[in-house]
Amino acid sequence: MPNTASAEIISFPTRRPAVSPVSDPQERLARALAALDTAMQEQRAAVASWRDSLDQLKRSTNGLGVSMQRYRGSLDKLGTDVASLHNQATQLERWADTALTNKT
Repeated sequence: MPNTASAEIISFPTRRPAVSPVSDPQERLARALAALDTAMQEQRAAVASWRDSLDQLKRSTNGLGVSMQRYRGSLDKLGTDVASLHNQATQLERWADTALTNKT
């Protein structure tokens, strides 16, 4: 039985050519400062975005607080209404008990 194995040879990736070293210190400094300036601009944008997100969160939580206060007010009114209905029901129950007792 013949052995017909085959293989594909994959070459290693080549390194990227290194950026040519800058011999002029002023040019190196200018590139470094430009990279720093770019990084600071990106940082400013990120901080501004973060502050906007915090502001939106604050508005949302404030709105939630207002809604919760309204809901609590509604529950308090409902509690008062239920207590009033309970008192009326108790009075009607006493009246009915009295009417039944007097009838016999």
